[in-house]
Amino acid sequence: MRVLAIDTCLAACSVAVLDGERPVVSTSEPMDRGHQERLAPLAQEVMARAGLAFAELDRIAVTLGPGSFTGLRVGLAFAKGLGLALGRPVIGLGCLEVLAAPFAGSPGRTLVLLPGRGEAICHQVFEGGIARGPPVLGPEADLEALAPVARILGDVALAPGRFPGAERLALAVPDVAVAAQMAVLRPPGPLIPLYMRAPDARLPGGRLPE
Repeated sequence: MRVLAIDTCLAACSVAVLDGERPVVSTSEPMDRGHQERLAPLAQEVMARAGLAFAELDRIAVTLGPGSFTGLRVGLAFAKGLGLALGRPVIGLGCLEVLAAPFAGSPGRTLVLLPGRGEAICHQVFEGGIARGPPVLGPEADLEALAPVARILGDVALAPGRFPGAERLALAVPDVAVAAQMAVLRPPGPLIPLYMRAPDARLPGGRLPE
């Protein structure tokens, strides 16, 4: 299975290529803006390093958020366009589940945290590699009901003093190589983006962009 994985949800532009049993080839550039300009060149660079042509891919993977409106749309549009051009399926993955995936075999609950808008926190809980619910955006006080928690991932500073004894691992962005590996067994499904907040732009009639 040959998979090209893309992540532009948060503060980085990341691309990885999985080619069967060979080591994953990946690259990631930290950035808050400019994903649109860098994504295609990074994809070409990673494909060249992997020694593959785009036509040799079996599927494309892309993170669907939660994330910023602009960055998320850049990755999603690129993945959908490439999938359409190549006639390949596009696999959508939540960036919180990608962050939690390496700890699927660890005991106890894994809490993944990302900053939302203002003082809101985006969080999701996983246990045994399975999400206990969808991503939630709410105040820090809501986290208290999630105890007990064995480990906290992501922006761990969002929960100061909570869950004493829990392992804490600061992770700014998902590992796109993990996303590529997850996409091998994930069936195609709806590509529905999940934003940290509603976009400011509106279509005619006040409709939100899809």
